[in-house]
Amino acid sequence: MATLGRRERSKLDKEQRIFQAAEELFESQGFEAVTTQAVSDRADVGTGTLFRYAATKGELLLMVYNHRFADAIAAGRRDATRADGLASAVQAAVAPLLEAGRSFSHNAMVYQRELMFGDPTDRFRAEGLALVAELEGVLTSLLLTARASAGPAMRAPGDDAVAARRAARSIFAVVHLALVQPAINAFPDTDPVAEARAQIAQIVRGYGPTS
Repeated sequence: MATLGRRERSKLDKEQRIFQAAEELFESQGFEAVTTQAVSDRADVGTGTLFRYAATKGELLLMVYNHRFADAIAAGRRDATRADGLASAVQAAVAPLLEAGRSFSHNAMVYQRELMFGDPTDRFRAEGLALVAELEGVLTSLLLTARASAGPAMRAPGDDAVAARRAARSIFAVVHLALVQPAINAFPDTDPVAEARAQIAQIVRGYGPTS
């Protein structure tokens, strides 16, 4: 492995300090209350330096929560391999993301907004969208594997890959709503995670083979 030079080490150190400062402030104060000046002060870097790593506060949020998103996908992928049956596997795949959403519900809506409507040139948005595609790929693979192993009588007509991708996107849409539901006070009489689980189970039943 090549040894990093002094300049590269300094750059990495600053990035890590900015990441840690942003994470701590977003967690303790919430996105709206945090300023880029506060992040740069806590990270002990100038605002000009901060903006070389993340041009906006939204990018800082994406930088922080992309890591949590990635960790949740990895955990869900692992847990899905241990589940018994398609419905359980799909639930296991998204459970870490739903659980993570509980811990940062006050920032979840902003994260989703930045993913959907952020600057298309922002690298952290691109990383986040790649994570969405990765999660949908995990779900699609689970659905396709179950359909391939089902008997002919249980297989619906049509293109299996297209059907699996549609179902995976529907499942992600359910997860998306569950993550933002507390912040927008939608369906206040329902538990977001419990409702998401019920909707996902319904999608899986409608998709095809279950066990």
